[in-house]
Amino acid sequence: MAKDNRSDLASKNCIPCRGGEQPLTQEQINDYLLTLPEWGIMEREGIPRLERRFKFPDFKQALAFTNQVGELAEEVDHHPAILVTWGMAAVSWWTHVISGLHDNDFIMAARTDEKFKELFTSG
Repeated sequence: MAKDNRSDLASKNCIPCRGGEQPLTQEQINDYLLTLPEWGIMEREGIPRLERRFKFPDFKQALAFTNQVGELAEEVDHHPAILVTWGMAAVSWWTHVISGLHDNDFIMAARTDEKFKELFTSG
């Protein structure tokens, strides 16, 4: 797999998964993580998930970011788990239908990073 930068990855199209697709291999995951170094892999309920914590100065901004990530997710019908607390939003991407990680998860993580960056460069 060619190494993309974050913007290249964020601009790729998500391909709907209907089941039957194979989860990414560990080598593919490691390659993607080179592009998204703030993200890590956590296993929850036996399923690897791509996760990152985003820090904010208060709850209101964390919630606003969460809503923006939700809008990104709705656009492609691929939805993360998001935990919001005061000053923090934790985002977890994985592909439910394959119980693992797919290219889409890394594409959406890159888009999530871009949305976070926009919040701090536009205001």
